[in-house]
Amino acid sequence: MLELTREKMANLEQVACEDLKAFERRLTEVILNSKPPARRWSLILAVVSLCVAVGAYFWLRDPATAQVSFLTSLWLHPVFSLSSLFMVILFFIGVHRRVVQTSIILGRIREVLFDFSMDCDDTGKLILKPRPAVP
Repeated sequence: MLELTREKMANLEQVACEDLKAFERRLTEVILNSKPPARRWSLILAVVSLCVAVGAYFWLRDPATAQVSFLTSLWLHPVFSLSSLFMVILFFIGVHRRVVQTSIILGRIREVLFDFSMDCDDTGKLILKPRPAVP
């Protein structure tokens, strides 16, 4: 009877270990697949920000800006106008959240894993921590 219990415990530990490995593989897959889109969106955001900055520089340095109406001034500086509009659109569709998507995912996963005395690194590899001592 005691040997049967030991066999069951060994089988349960093996199944738990396999489940943990499968979870770790899926976690690393999710994190690795979220990084390329985040890089792409951050590159787009950086390019649009640079266009806004350059356009704003030329818009503010133009002496005609103070002489004409606001809309005419924007019409005379299409780089600034269009890039500013595009920047507003990007923020409305949530690009700023997509840039930090991986860190948001990792933060939420770490909160959940804390309850199981576990953690994960930035690539999704699980880190087993020692269990807290029960008084």
